[in-house]
Amino acid sequence: MLDQKGFDLWADGYDAAVGLFDENNAYPFAGYKEVLGRIFRTVMEKPGAAVLDVGFGTGTLTTKLYENGCTVYGQDFSARMIELARDKMPDAVLVQGDFSTGLAPELRTKTYDFILLTYALHHLDDAGKRSLIRELLRCLKPGGLLLIGDVAFRTQADLDACRAAAGEDWDEDEFYFVYEDMRKAFPAMEYEQISSCAGLMTMRKEALI
Repeated sequence: MLDQKGFDLWADGYDAAVGLFDENNAYPFAGYKEVLGRIFRTVMEKPGAAVLDVGFGTGTLTTKLYENGCTVYGQDFSARMIELARDKMPDAVLVQGDFSTGLAPELRTKTYDFILLTYALHHLDDAGKRSLIRELLRCLKPGGLLLIGDVAFRTQADLDACRAAAGEDWDEDEFYFVYEDMRKAFPAMEYEQISSCAGLMTMRKEALI
């Protein structure tokens, strides 16, 4: 698993690398563009939405939202990723911070129409995922929506099948979503399988229990 320095070094080639996996329909990024497209279309249903993107990377998704009138906030732990994203979104509020310890203080005090996590939360184990999700749900406006797109599987059997197919390419240092396990903590979580290794999870603020 990459640390902050690793992500800084990978930043300039990140979009091209991810795109190559997606185009080849290969683990771990098969379905990546479709996941981002689904999230984009959902956010666009609310003009001028306030959007927080946690782990936004180079701003592939948030830049499109920014260009279409959204007020964009973001947190990422790579200084280089933030630099690249800020060039595309000069008026966005982009904060450096490690989401494994929660939201940065200046983002925690605001509320948002949408909070996004795309291909970021698999760096946390299930306990870490649950903790951050609860924090993010509290930061949504009434009726707000949390959207999580990531390497994810409906069942453990589906994950095991993907691991077997990936062979030595499987990353044992990452913690992928298994929906049947995560919904035990969040019964209102909705799930859609997008590809063999990509899933989209959605929850309303009111799902926090």
